[in-house]
Amino acid sequence: MAMCAAGCGSENSTAESVSESSAGTTAATTVTEAETISVSHTTQHPAKEAAEYGKVITLTFDDGPNTTCTPYVLDLLEKYNARASFFVIGNNINEESAQVMKCAYDMGNEINNHSRTHSYMNKMTAEEIKAEVEYTDELVEKYTGEKPRFFRPPYIAVNQTMFDSIDLPFINGKGCNDWDDKVSVEKRVEKVLEQAEDGAIILLHDADMNFQTVQALETIIPELQKQGYELVTLTELFFAKGITPVSDSTPKIYSNCMQEGNW
Repeated sequence: MAMCAAGCGSENSTAESVSESSAGTTAATTVTEAETISVSHTTQHPAKEAAEYGKVITLTFDDGPNTTCTPYVLDLLEKYNARASFFVIGNNINEESAQVMKCAYDMGNEINNHSRTHSYMNKMTAEEIKAEVEYTDELVEKYTGEKPRFFRPPYIAVNQTMFDSIDLPFINGKGCNDWDDKVSVEKRVEKVLEQAEDGAIILLHDADMNFQTVQALETIIPELQKQGYELVTLTELFFAKGITPVSDSTPKIYSNCMQEGNW
């Protein structure tokens, strides 16, 4: 189980204890008050040389952190010795969820920025855009000791003002509409595996109570590993392929770290 010093994790094995009928009551997570911390490790610098990586892929999770779904995702990542990148919403970070976020980071996962309010930022002024990003950046750094290195725009809605105002690489991803309860576990698995390729970024959601994605991960993660993929953070993904992601005013948004086009 994904048990950190502060008590992150679930009491039972993840997917075995989650069903569509009982998921809302089984995710019991013990957390303590989160405090500002300093850390000795960083996800910014992978532990091995780029040449040591083979096929790589990144699972990314939007709309956390929370104390219901996120701990189960962490359990599965730990179970299969996999790493991922989480795109958190600033307004979802509170004393309890911050401890789960810290746990994710301490496990070697990466914490990135998904805005403060999950609003349409392409309708905002430059000052409003910067405030959205800075708010979440500051909270992530407060609880992990490290600022986000990537940004995912809410609804993947972008404009030039956003690219000019946000000094982070923009990330999209290959999704399966797992934010929609009507998309079955089987369809989520099928779509993710269908889109898997070297260098790909998979867009998933660890939103509150999204247990169908937890169930899908029990198949997705080991199947990707069976196909020869190493599941890594976004920083590792770009590092493994020798690519420096664009983080200036260029309107580029990544779904694969090796893509040639801007979209």
